[in-house]
Amino acid sequence: MRLVYRETQKPVALGDTVIINGNSFEVTYFTKPHKASSEGKVQVTYKGEEESTTSREYYVGIIGAEWIEREDRVNAE
Repeated sequence: MRLVYRETQKPVALGDTVIINGNSFEVTYFTKPHKASSEGKVQVTYKGEEESTTSREYYVGIIGAEWIEREDRVNAE
């Protein structure tokens, strides 16, 4: 199972910069889905100009990503 960006099919990597609602965030952690109907989560840290270390957790779809080659689904891609 691999986490990739939908548009490019490139793997999501720790340290990637992603844009959410016009703000830059750094990917700091992601988890595989815990069941077949789940999409998994990604943790990101705000990369603004101020010295903030705001971390947030979202479903992977918010960064335009998806899990491929899933072993947990009957019709795996």
